[in-house]
Amino acid sequence: MSSTHFGFETVEEAEKARRVRGVFDSVASKYDVMNDLMSMGLHRAWKAYTVAVSGAREGQRVLDIAGGTGDLAAAFAKRVGSAGCVVHTDINEAMLRVGRDRLLDQGVVLPTSICDAETLPFAPNSFDIVSVAFGLRNMTHKDKALAEMCRVLKPGGKLLVLEFSKVARPLEKAYDWYSFNVLPRLGQWIAGDAQSYRYLAESIRMHPGQQELKGMMKTAGFGHVDVHNLTAGVVALHVGIKC
Repeated sequence: MSSTHFGFETVEEAEKARRVRGVFDSVASKYDVMNDLMSMGLHRAWKAYTVAVSGAREGQRVLDIAGGTGDLAAAFAKRVGSAGCVVHTDINEAMLRVGRDRLLDQGVVLPTSICDAETLPFAPNSFDIVSVAFGLRNMTHKDKALAEMCRVLKPGGKLLVLEFSKVARPLEKAYDWYSFNVLPRLGQWIAGDAQSYRYLAESIRMHPGQQELKGMMKTAGFGHVDVHNLTAGVVALHVGIKC
């Protein structure tokens, strides 16, 4: 069996899938609160920027992968209106359940599906936009997932990958101190789980940087890829066009 990384550990692929599932099972109920605390609310601006860059408009079809608690799905639903469709998906049932309930509380009813981004259960050329926010780094075979995202997009369709990335060099030491000292403590205090947030910090360091991910998206079939660094590279938005 092939091995891969889980944070800084090397594990079997099946073991990674099990442990990633455990992380999100553990944090699902406190995920939104922790996002606000960890990013000091900036995740809301990052997501709003992503939706703005998407150019989503009335009547379009959007697939939100690793949609979790539904922030992007809700924002896209407002953009595409009743004539459009947003499909809210996640591989983790606990996260998807929290997101579905949250959307229903807001009066937003969307198709919701548990699915693996590496084997998407949708026909080719089905969507105008595909989004994945803070989910790609947890996928075992990122190349397969990106190829699947390209497959289900219509020609001219747009993929938006919002993900933690490589921070600007002058901020590296401060960012590392915050990631490995503050985040686990916040996780313990708020979610009762320091280890999951230690994994978060490690997984960010193992994720491809801006240029490497851009190259992966081109290899997956995207003819044009733009990179938008946000908050000095703490987060990057990669925008790929299927040609």
